[in-house]
Amino acid sequence: MEDKTEKNYRPNVAAIILSSSYPAKCEIFIASRIDVENAWQFPQGGIDEGETPKEALYRELKEEIGTDEVDIIDEYPQWVSYDFPPVVAHRMAPYDGQRQRYFLVKLRKGAKININTEIPEFSNYKFVNSEKLTDYITFFKRTVYKKVLKYFKKEGYI
Repeated sequence: MEDKTEKNYRPNVAAIILSSSYPAKCEIFIASRIDVENAWQFPQGGIDEGETPKEALYRELKEEIGTDEVDIIDEYPQWVSYDFPPVVAHRMAPYDGQRQRYFLVKLRKGAKININTEIPEFSNYKFVNSEKLTDYITFFKRTVYKKVLKYFKKEGYI
């Protein structure tokens, strides 16, 4: 008998942040999580009750990297989901994974990144060439990242 159980996905936004030198240089921001060694990712976070994805995007950027000084270039046209691997699933209960909305944004000139926020999530950050990006990304997010990056590349942004 087939299991018809619906998965419980947490609504979430994620930001693919291009450096302020874009389009002359196509470098993308990634940060290393404090709580998982060598887990590099894009800034992301939950969408609060009554909040739009764009509102959540700006709030999460301010909370995670200390700035919301970005300009939205494009938005991935659909929700993308992934399941948590067992190594993190126990901490994320009652959610089985995340249902995300991805935004491609450009950091404004002069914007100051500060990962030492009130509740720090990242220990380090860097901007990497788009071609090398998935070399750094934590294993369970690579498939989604590749799909979203492929779309933005096809659209001519990266």
